[in-house]
Amino acid sequence: MLKFVKQHMESITGIEIYPIISLLIFFIFFVLLFWWVLSAKKDYITKMSNIPFDNQNDITL
Repeated sequence: MLKFVKQHMESITGIEIYPIISLLIFFIFFVLLFWWVLSAKKDYITKMSNIPFDNQNDITL
């Protein structure tokens, strides 16, 4: 089964670019996420982490 898929994929022209593009998207996303985590302000992180404990925003039915 895998041999059939591999031979079929090799017959498609230009298929070798897709793994490179997906790796670049993956790498760029996590670099940007890492940069955002390091550059986020401490006040913003504290505010977001306290949202679940904020009783003023409770909705009562």
